[in-house]
Amino acid sequence: MFKKLLLCLILVCGMAAGSTFYLAKQPVFESGQPRPFTINHGSSLSSSVQQISEAGVGVNPELLKLLARATGKGGKLKAGSYELKPGTTPLRLLTQLVRGEFAQESLTVIEGWTFRQMRRAVAAQTALKHDTTTLSDAELLAKISPNYSMPEGLFFPETYMFAKGSSDMQIYKPAHNLLLRRLNQAWGRRDTSVPYKTPYEALIMASIIEKETGRHADRNTIAGVFVNRLKIGMLLQTDPTVIYGMNDQYQGVIRKHDLTTDTPYNTYTRAGLPPTPIALPGAESIEAALHPAQTDALYFVAKGDGSSHFSSSLGEHNQAVNQYQR
Repeated sequence: MFKKLLLCLILVCGMAAGSTFYLAKQPVFESGQPRPFTINHGSSLSSSVQQISEAGVGVNPELLKLLARATGKGGKLKAGSYELKPGTTPLRLLTQLVRGEFAQESLTVIEGWTFRQMRRAVAAQTALKHDTTTLSDAELLAKISPNYSMPEGLFFPETYMFAKGSSDMQIYKPAHNLLLRRLNQAWGRRDTSVPYKTPYEALIMASIIEKETGRHADRNTIAGVFVNRLKIGMLLQTDPTVIYGMNDQYQGVIRKHDLTTDTPYNTYTRAGLPPTPIALPGAESIEAALHPAQTDALYFVAKGDGSSHFSSSLGEHNQAVNQYQR
């Protein structure tokens, strides 16, 4: 009699185990939108499973708890924000929780943005934890890189992925590190005839090129014009630096008064490069600054279609201005 009871118990347990294994490999749901949920820090296995269940994910809480205990992973679940995608099985969900495969969000930093615009975009991203909101630009930069005093230009335009609920420093730090890596790599391959003493000076030039044109074909020639001017001691006379120096006073139009009002960024009144970048330059502008076109041009003017007309003499330049802008 005892042997029969033992045999029945073994059969029941085997069937239960088989059933559990079968359910563990069945999708929680087949289609629709990903279902978000969050596990709070310090949660036990039971508490974690309860939070998942209360979020309406649809997974069987007892099944998930049983799987976690049976695999020895009950104490390894990581707190954070997740998404359960269609087709995910309870077994795969458990792997996500153990590995900390958090829900991914993204933020795109645009070429030509100023650092102020970047900060606004980061502040507007609701999926981030905003740890830097109360910091000044200088205080924020000090937490990232003590080697610089001004943050302008020191963050690379790119799309950055992050786990929902991450600190906003998870945008600033990677963006700064990527900028330094790309800049230093480009500096190592530079045309050695360029007149910059440091990679930072090249970055300043790249930011000017970024603001002067969005047309790929013109970038290297514009770089060549500015390099020619630097080499002969000619003023750069570039409007984007004037606009940057005007700050909030710029209302969409540059007047003659603005061109003659001295600021550290007015390249009509001061020789050489401005003291810092004026925007966040992309890879193409960095490359153009370090590989300028070989040209005798000293002037250029926008033609109104996104391209520029280049001239080697002031007379030719004035004619082009009359043709394309007046």
